Formats: sequence, C-alpha cells, structure tokens
Amino acid sequence: MAMVYLYELAHGRSGDKADTSNVCIYARDPKDYPFLKRVLTVERVKEYFGEIVKGEITRYDVDTLCGMNFVMKHALGGGATHSLRLDSLGKSMGGMFLRMKVDTDW
Repeated sequence: MAMVYLYELAHGRSGDKADTSNVCIYARDPKDYPFLKRVLTVERVKEYFGEIVKGEITRYDVDTLCGMNFVMKHALGGGATHSLRLDSLGKSMGGMFLRMKVDTDW
C-alpha cells in the first residue's frame, strides 16, 4: 500500500457559515470515487480533524458529481466574529482536508 495526499486524488471547495465548515471533495478521476467513498468516512474525517471539529460531521454523497459534501458543526471557533483564527476560516479547512493522507493499493 502507498500513502498519498488526498489532493492527488481529489480537489475540493469549501466555505463557512457562522461556526459551521462546509467542505466538498470531488474525485479528479471518476474511477477513484468508489475508493474515496470507502476511505472518507465520517469517523475517519472526525479522527483526522480531532479537536478542531467539536460538533457533528455529516457527509452528503453527490454521486452525479463524484463528490462528497462534509458539513462540520462547531468547527470554526465560534465563527469569524468570535474566532482568533485567521480570516477565510472555511477555506483553510478545505486546504487541511486535502492534506489528509490515505492508503491506496495502486
């Protein structure tokens, strides 16, 4: 098995609304989408983000676009008006997500 960064297999879009981060992950190649669906479980994402995401994570599959939308609550330190984090809160969460390492067998 080889370890690769998620950004090698996928690209993403992200944003925020108050204290909720929204990150969409899309397979670069549709043939990788079933693999990504298997490895990017809510449990794995929660483990990866650890204490950064204090609330519930919900995954919505968007099969027609070979993507998944992750909605992460209580993830931004209260939101832009309450957080000491840098601006572009949701964008930084997307960048962090794409730096997740995944095991692959190719």
